[in-house]
Amino acid sequence: MNKTELIEKIAEKSGLTKVDSKKALEAALEAIKEALKADDKVALIGFGTFSVGKRAAREGVNPSTGKKIQIAEKKIAKFKAGAELADAIG
Repeated sequence: MNKTELIEKIAEKSGLTKVDSKKALEAALEAIKEALKADDKVALIGFGTFSVGKRAAREGVNPSTGKKIQIAEKKIAKFKAGAELADAIG
Protein backbone atom coordinates (compact mmCIF):
# COMPACT_ATOMS: atom_id res chain seq x y z
CA MET A 1 0.00 0.00 0.00
CA ASN A 2 1.38 3.39 -0.93
CA LYS A 3 0.55 6.81 0.53
CA THR A 4 -2.24 7.53 -1.98
CA GLU A 5 -3.92 4.20 -1.23
CA LEU A 6 -3.60 4.85 2.49
CA ILE A 7 -5.25 8.26 2.10
CA GLU A 8 -8.11 6.62 0.17
CA LYS A 9 -8.58 4.03 2.97
CA ILE A 10 -8.57 6.74 5.64
CA ALA A 11 -11.19 8.70 3.69
CA GLU A 12 -13.33 5.59 3.22
CA LYS A 13 -13.20 4.49 6.86
CA SER A 14 -13.51 7.94 8.45
CA GLY A 15 -16.02 9.63 6.18
CA LEU A 16 -13.57 12.47 5.54
CA THR A 17 -12.78 13.78 2.09
CA LYS A 18 -9.53 12.66 0.47
CA VAL A 19 -8.18 16.21 0.87
CA ASP A 20 -8.94 16.21 4.61
CA SER A 21 -7.60 12.67 4.97
CA LYS A 22 -4.35 13.71 3.29
CA LYS A 23 -4.03 16.72 5.63
CA ALA A 24 -4.69 14.51 8.67
CA LEU A 25 -2.14 11.89 7.60
CA GLU A 26 0.51 14.48 6.81
CA ALA A 27 -0.10 16.25 10.13
CA ALA A 28 0.23 12.95 12.03
CA LEU A 29 3.43 12.02 10.21
CA GLU A 30 4.88 15.49 10.83
CA ALA A 31 4.05 15.28 14.54
CA ILE A 32 5.78 11.88 14.78
CA LYS A 33 8.81 13.25 12.90
CA GLU A 34 9.07 16.28 15.21
CA ALA A 35 8.85 14.09 18.32
CA LEU A 36 11.62 11.80 17.03
CA LYS A 37 13.81 14.80 16.14
CA ALA A 38 13.45 15.90 19.78
CA ASP A 39 14.57 12.39 20.91
CA ASP A 40 11.08 11.73 22.25
CA LYS A 41 9.12 8.56 21.63
CA VAL A 42 5.58 8.21 20.32
CA ALA A 43 3.50 5.42 21.85
CA LEU A 44 0.23 4.56 20.14
CA ILE A 45 -1.46 2.08 22.48
CA GLY A 46 -2.45 -1.06 20.61
CA PHE A 47 -0.50 -0.07 17.49
CA GLY A 48 3.13 0.40 18.48
CA THR A 49 5.91 2.72 19.57
CA PHE A 50 8.19 4.90 17.45
CA SER A 51 11.52 5.74 19.09
CA VAL A 52 15.07 6.83 18.31
CA GLY A 53 17.95 4.40 18.59
CA LYS A 54 21.68 4.68 17.96
CA ARG A 55 23.79 2.61 15.64
CA ALA A 56 27.35 2.46 16.95
CA ALA A 57 30.34 3.51 14.89
CA ARG A 58 31.85 0.56 13.08
CA GLU A 59 34.29 -0.50 10.44
CA GLY A 60 32.98 -1.41 7.01
CA VAL A 61 34.31 -2.31 3.58
CA ASN A 62 33.90 -0.25 0.42
CA PRO A 63 32.46 -2.85 -2.01
CA SER A 64 34.02 -1.29 -5.12
CA THR A 65 37.57 -0.89 -3.78
CA GLY A 66 37.68 -3.47 -0.99
CA LYS A 67 39.26 -0.88 1.34
CA LYS A 68 38.22 -0.66 4.98
CA ILE A 69 36.31 2.49 5.96
CA GLN A 70 35.00 3.93 9.20
CA ILE A 71 31.22 4.29 9.42
CA ALA A 72 30.18 6.99 11.90
CA GLU A 73 27.65 6.55 14.69
CA LYS A 74 24.15 7.61 13.67
CA LYS A 75 20.64 7.89 15.00
CA ILE A 76 17.98 5.61 13.55
CA ALA A 77 14.20 5.51 13.74
CA LYS A 78 12.81 2.37 15.38
CA PHE A 79 9.30 0.94 15.50
CA LYS A 80 8.09 -1.77 17.86
CA ALA A 81 4.67 -3.22 17.10
CA GLY A 82 2.17 -3.26 19.94
CA ALA A 83 0.42 -6.42 21.11
CA GLU A 84 -2.83 -5.72 19.25
CA LEU A 85 -1.03 -5.12 15.95
CA ALA A 86 1.18 -8.16 16.41
CA ASP A 87 -1.85 -10.35 17.14
CA ALA A 88 -3.76 -8.95 14.16
CA ILE A 89 -1.06 -9.88 11.66
CA GLY A 90 0.29 -12.96 13.26
